[in-house]
Amino acid sequence: MRLLYTLFWWLSLPIVLARLWVRGRQEPGYRRHIGERLGFYSQQTGKKIIWVHAVSAGETRAAEPLVRALLKRYVGHQILLTHMTPTGRATGQLLFADVSARVVQSFLPYDTNWMIKRFLRHFAPQLCVLIETEVWPNLIAQCKGHNIPVALVNARLSEKSLKKARRLSALILPAAQAIRCVAAQSGPDAQRLKELGVGRMIVTGNMKFDVSPPAQMAERGARLRRHFGERPVFLCASTRDGEEELILNAFCALPAELQRQALLVVTPRHPQRFDQVAAMIAARGLKHVRRSALDAEAGQQILQPDVQVVLGDSMGEMYMYYAACDVAFIGGSLVPLGGHNLIEACAMARPVLTGPHTFNFSEITEDAIAIGAAIRVADPAALMAQAFALIADAGKRKTMGHHAHAFFMQHQGATERTVELLAECATLA
Repeated sequence: MRLLYTLFWWLSLPIVLARLWVRGRQEPGYRRHIGERLGFYSQQTGKKIIWVHAVSAGETRAAEPLVRALLKRYVGHQILLTHMTPTGRATGQLLFADVSARVVQSFLPYDTNWMIKRFLRHFAPQLCVLIETEVWPNLIAQCKGHNIPVALVNARLSEKSLKKARRLSALILPAAQAIRCVAAQSGPDAQRLKELGVGRMIVTGNMKFDVSPPAQMAERGARLRRHFGERPVFLCASTRDGEEELILNAFCALPAELQRQALLVVTPRHPQRFDQVAAMIAARGLKHVRRSALDAEAGQQILQPDVQVVLGDSMGEMYMYYAACDVAFIGGSLVPLGGHNLIEACAMARPVLTGPHTFNFSEITEDAIAIGAAIRVADPAALMAQAFALIADAGKRKTMGHHAHAFFMQHQGATERTVELLAECATLA
């Protein structure tokens, strides 16, 4: 089965490379460092390597406390941080700018034996740490052949992903069984991972709770909020394709007097969609400005009252957006994409709204709802109704915000537990 999988990769490679070039029209990072994706590298490390693979921006942010903890514990090592997307790489550059001498970044090569072998020979890592859901059959097989322990940390597996893995069991099960240790986010995640045949496993919790909001973000959020004036702010964060249209239609369906009561801020998750979402807003006759057009440092210019929407066309500023809002909706949940985590909003003590589709973060979302930090809505109309009800009720907003921050604080400690597991998983001399 793995032979057929590898053959599929080789046959698909021309299409994959062409897709990179096409995507590079909107996001130029896809056209950079292509050699790394094929197993060719120029940078030399000269030090002992712990390898952490974080696919995109979300996984990279989740990996931040772990990377810093490993750097502190293993002072003679460098961290090799690999990604699959330019946004992940850019996020890593921002997060680890202060320790860039000890954090080497690269794209991970495609999952073919030949490319993975070149990668492993070049960097010679002592440990491979995969973040969240990454199970690559050839990568894991080659690590096993090179006596490199593989750990899966902050691991999560939805019921939908488990069903897909079962359909590919001849390919996925050997890879899962070759993983030396797993740190699962939750009990249900651990149970589903056990069904794939994973061996040593403990439930450590979610490392994203250990990501401390940067101190300057609250200040930057306050400066951004001064641009908004006195109006309450409803943030729709990390929205996905098909979701902005639903949100904007629901906003337009509100009575004009309600629309004037609050400012709508929309931050698409993927930067290549900023222009597309701007066109959606304009097509509905809504007056809007872009975050990039605001001089957040000056903090003087206040939006005109007829501006209805702010398009958050920036990366790495989610904490700032949360600090500047009154109510936050977490995207990816109005459409069946499984949602995104609500931890950053809780860290900033903001009341959270989420849609019906949260299967990627089912337990954490249900726990937040149970504690009173979040409210689930059924559809876009209900989202607007609940958001404006909270905007009108300052007391409830304050109570939910308090519960959200308490929820964030109660779930910290996963990183320390994960580092201890990794110390047992591999000998890092």
